[in-house]
Amino acid sequence: MPILSIFMMAAIYTWIGWVAAASWFGSYLTAQAIQYYLCNLYEQARRDNIKSREWVGMLCASETLIAVCWVIPLFAYWETGNLSQHIYLVSITLAAIAARVLTAGNYMPIILAGTGIIAMATMTRCLLESGLVYNTLASIVVLAEIFFVQLVRRLQGTAQEMLVFKAEREALIGQLDGALCEAENARSKAEEANLAKSRFLATMSHELRTPLNAILGFSEILSKEMMGPHAVPVYKSYSDDIHYSGDYLLKLINDILDLSRIEANRSDLNIEPVDPCVLASESVELLSIQTSHKAQTFELDFPDQPVRVLADNRALRQIWLNMLSNAVKFAPKSSNICVSVRQKTNGSVILSVADNGPGLPPDELDIMRTAFVRGTYAREKAIDGAGLGLSIVNGLAELQEAKLAMKANHPSGLIVSIEFPSHKVLGTVRATLADANKAMPQTQRRLIELTSC
Repeated sequence: MPILSIFMMAAIYTWIGWVAAASWFGSYLTAQAIQYYLCNLYEQARRDNIKSREWVGMLCASETLIAVCWVIPLFAYWETGNLSQHIYLVSITLAAIAARVLTAGNYMPIILAGTGIIAMATMTRCLLESGLVYNTLASIVVLAEIFFVQLVRRLQGTAQEMLVFKAEREALIGQLDGALCEAENARSKAEEANLAKSRFLATMSHELRTPLNAILGFSEILSKEMMGPHAVPVYKSYSDDIHYSGDYLLKLINDILDLSRIEANRSDLNIEPVDPCVLASESVELLSIQTSHKAQTFELDFPDQPVRVLADNRALRQIWLNMLSNAVKFAPKSSNICVSVRQKTNGSVILSVADNGPGLPPDELDIMRTAFVRGTYAREKAIDGAGLGLSIVNGLAELQEAKLAMKANHPSGLIVSIEFPSHKVLGTVRATLADANKAMPQTQRRLIELTSC
């Protein structure tokens, strides 16, 4: 606005003289200073004491005063017959209308108090003259005012929507902060509960195992009649049941403790080159008594070349035992269980156990990774188990950067496999070195195995 006022002052000085130009410029600066002073008072006022109507009235009055200053040259300094001056003055007033719209576009009464007066006065001044040019100028001024008013209304609508969106965003941020606080509290409580669970299991493991060892020992003595035959033959059957139940309970406690250590990521792993084929063969031998009761047989499918994976010996043995035990439990009598180790073209190694048991429905494959979850068939047939086997396999596999996969041909057959990525697999040369350097110290042997290629 000060730049436009300088242009207006220059025009008045050119056509009228410096006295008129200085007078008009001084009156305009006075009106502008009054409005600036009111705006400063508004900014400094306490928000709880602001009376909106009074402030709008004062600002409208100051805007009207500024508009009158812009209108004065159209009537006081208008030279009859000077078309170039007329077009120049109308152009300046149009620019003033546009500038005032951009400056005071937040409230419609202020816009109308300023630009409305300028537009109406300019249109009147043009219509007082005769000719097509003046009629055109009057029409342009009116259309420009209508356009600017509509523009301001849309800008106001946009500004209101932005304020609403801002309020909603702040409300959502507040809700999110509250939810984060609740989540943090829940996480803290969960960690405390998990710590309490770990302490409980660590304490109860000793308290439960100690009497169980005595129960298993004495029940085995009674079952095998080491102290002499029982006077009542049925006592031998009872002692067998006691020994079986105690052994089952001990295995369940061990599984729960293993699962607790896996969940806490506290399983002590000793990563070293391990032959999965050897561990599979040893695990098959350990389960031979169980398979003989059901006349089941194992089919071993191992590669000709030596295979070594970087894993924990105990953990990998437990993986094999859990996968094989699961297959033996669900495979029918006189069936064949396939145990295989194969290396893919990308270098990864897959350990798998396949049976022709009832399998699993597709919707149950993923949930079997969860602890204490049993399949529909196991529940319906009341098969012994706590639903921890595959969960422990999955946890031990993840700790060694391997992945558990299950493929079911429901209603017959289930393939459980563990895939070790290529960077966990030793190549042929590295595997040969692993066999040749067994007599070396463990630290030196592992260094050679891990750096050989």
